[in-house]
Amino acid sequence: MTSQRLTVPNWKDRDWYSSQKHTLTHSLSDWLLEENSMTRRCEQYCQKVTVQPQFEGYVSAESIGNERAELPEDQRYWIREIFLFGDTIPWIWARTIVPERTLNEQLLTLGDVPLGRYLFSHCALTRDYIQVSLCDGLWGRRSRLRLSGNPLLLTEIFLPASPLY
Repeated sequence: MTSQRLTVPNWKDRDWYSSQKHTLTHSLSDWLLEENSMTRRCEQYCQKVTVQPQFEGYVSAESIGNERAELPEDQRYWIREIFLFGDTIPWIWARTIVPERTLNEQLLTLGDVPLGRYLFSHCALTRDYIQVSLCDGLWGRRSRLRLSGNPLLLTEIFLPASPLY
């Protein structure tokens, strides 16, 4: 994929805003407020989209910090952090948090499959909101999605080489 060292962007210290509170250009809005699969969107700008998982596993409720307010209480949460590449270029860093009671076997075994390929193949997917953020010159978006009514939180930070810019 790539031999360069990948740096995880600052995601912990971001302030998240509804799109109404943040002035966005049409171009930024078009990307950040995308309602459909970001994976499919990225596929329009390259030959191949790939995913490189950085971390997958269970964590305690205490360890998810401020994100805990966006999800229902649970004893454990499953976290998946990945880099999404357009061809061999890192475009997006993403973090998914899933309460244990929301988790299913398909989410647990995604491996190097983009989350969007799985989520957007289900007609029972809804989105509660999209929040946006700008930190350290990098745009991000955060969505609470529901799969068959069960919530998960998806954070996506657009890296400098992303077509968003």
